Amino acid sequence: MLLAVLLAALALPAAAAATPVPPVDASAYFVVDARTGEVLAARNQHAHLPIASITKLMTVYLTLQRHKLTDVVTVDPRAAAVGEESIELQAGQQLTVHDLIKAALIQSANDAADALALADAPSFPAFAKLMNREAAVLGLHDTHFVRPDGLDAPDEYSSAADVTRLARILMRTPFVRETVDEKTDTIADGRTLETWDDLLTLFPPTFGVKTGHTDEAGWCQVAAARGPGVTIYATLLGSPSRSQRNADLESLLVWGLGQFHVVDAVRTGHVYATVRLPYGKAPLELVAARPLRAVARLGHPLVEQVTAAAAASLPVRAGTPLGTVEIRQDGRLIGRRELVAARSVNKPGLGSRLGWYAGRAAHHLFHPFGLHP
Repeated sequence: MLLAVLLAALALPAAAAATPVPPVDASAYFVVDARTGEVLAARNQHAHLPIASITKLMTVYLTLQRHKLTDVVTVDPRAAAVGEESIELQAGQQLTVHDLIKAALIQSANDAADALALADAPSFPAFAKLMNREAAVLGLHDTHFVRPDGLDAPDEYSSAADVTRLARILMRTPFVRETVDEKTDTIADGRTLETWDDLLTLFPPTFGVKTGHTDEAGWCQVAAARGPGVTIYATLLGSPSRSQRNADLESLLVWGLGQFHVVDAVRTGHVYATVRLPYGKAPLELVAARPLRAVARLGHPLVEQVTAAAAASLPVRAGTPLGTVEIRQDGRLIGRRELVAARSVNKPGLGSRLGWYAGRAAHHLFHPFGLHP
């Protein structure tokens, strides 16, 4: 096989042009492609804003770093005394980390989050120091925590960009992914938990992550939704009402998922290159060994790059790898497939080879400079 390489770059046609971002009534929003982290839409994504109970994501993250789900926590009186949304824990009551996390994430129970925090620190300010130290490690540069539950407090803030990053990190944990996708659950002491995440019902592609509401924060949420081959995260902070938050966030998720389509990027029946063969044989077609279906973003063409041998020696068997085809979008590799010989070609017998050489010699003898009478 001759090791010369043939390169070709061919633009595959993009689908329909991207649609504009829907109008949103909120202080900030942020939409990203979970596969790549690519920002799809944003407004005021780094603005410092209260995030209410979305704060509990960091409390859960720290807890999972320090405890097993089977560890037992004794409820501190300060946690039992916290107001607003709770599951009415009693001082001295014992629950597993597993059940307290479920209560904090599904029902957004402040007492459950505070019980987890006080199991790791002597006070809320001490736990907040742990939260802020971890925020710095995770690159949450727009964030400062004061409480583990997200209740309004001076100098407590984050941003839509930071909230999204934290949610994506925490959702790498299977237990968290399963928990935030639950509309209801019952923990060991018989308490029934009910989610505040309306989108789990209103928009079934949603599978989490966390809602929040206080007087200062307004209505907030970070959500994740799946479509064919893609996952979208959308965060909305400072909506004026629960219904407005739900409607706007659903619109952002629908829009975000709609920015992608699945295409047949590599097809098995298509000839991607031809390879020269000796002895006057017709060029050999190269086809893909396997198809490739890829997720493409609207308005961002896929680019096909073919690398193949310039020539091959005989014999060649059908299916012999002789090149590759790569599909890229915005410089990022989407997928790669081998290119193989579409058919078998045998090496001619001795007589045929001698005849071919004789013909070539005669041609050069009578036409030494490629000239014809």
